[in-house]
Amino acid sequence: MTENDKAQIRDLGDEVYLIDTYMADYDGITAAYLIRSERPCLIETGTARSAPAVIKALSYLGVGPHDLATIVVTHIHLDHAGGVGDIAAAFPDAEIVVHERGAKHLADPKRLLASAGQIYGPVLEEVFGLLRPTDAARIQAVDEVDVIDLGGGRTLTSYHSPGHAKHHLGLLDSATGDLYVGDAAGLYMPETGTMKPATPPPDFDLDSSLRSLGLFRQLAPARLLFSHFGPARHTSDALERAAEELRLWVDAVRLSRATTPELEHAVAAVRDRTRARYADLAAMPDVDAKFEALNSTETNVAGILRWLDKTKG
Repeated sequence: MTENDKAQIRDLGDEVYLIDTYMADYDGITAAYLIRSERPCLIETGTARSAPAVIKALSYLGVGPHDLATIVVTHIHLDHAGGVGDIAAAFPDAEIVVHERGAKHLADPKRLLASAGQIYGPVLEEVFGLLRPTDAARIQAVDEVDVIDLGGGRTLTSYHSPGHAKHHLGLLDSATGDLYVGDAAGLYMPETGTMKPATPPPDFDLDSSLRSLGLFRQLAPARLLFSHFGPARHTSDALERAAEELRLWVDAVRLSRATTPELEHAVAAVRDRTRARYADLAAMPDVDAKFEALNSTETNVAGILRWLDKTKG
């Protein structure tokens, strides 16, 4: 393994490792996590294109083909679960855990890929690759609350946390108090401490999102582990900030929509409303650009507009 490959891995303590999936060749944008417990568990896989790098990192961390016990995805969006089929094939003894609303799409991803194709068009395969089917017999579907055995008395409890997606899970490690938040708390940019919401269509729902953030606060986690990107320790402040960002974006889009339903008008309104708020991020254009590529303002505003239309504003 080269020094560059080793830089892909960060030891977070207590046998928890962040693995940078190098989504679309960007570093520091999408993370998978290994809990190297008695029953090793991978949380998130990254895209299908990221799978070879993730498999290589697991091998470097001593996880052989028959060692990985569980693969868990917080939700089935392709930046989080696109590599499930490839990684499941490389680790044939691993059980795949997903919310019940997403299970059928991992077994038969045709509809999921068709939907993603409508959004991303010809760049779908270039950016994400294609999600391979997973044997349905290996998929464990969970609902509201469930427990995953990590061995040695250590567990990972899954909590249904919709709002970003109907099939979203938060995951709490009993040994560390780490809460894997997926996209339910939005994006965290460690370079500046900036947080932004993740509100894409078709599932975004403000009320569900705020309830999920309230649930996360009740869990009193020691640390938040963001899929985008990395650990945050000031958990109460971060969760409150996540809720604040959601309300601010929705308010800006709602006011814009009262004047015109045009997407471009709402995008401009959000950018104007948040310009000072995100000044530190704007001062780092490379960081700003890579997170915008992952989580564009246009896509998030489109999700909010869709929700407003469904709820009659």
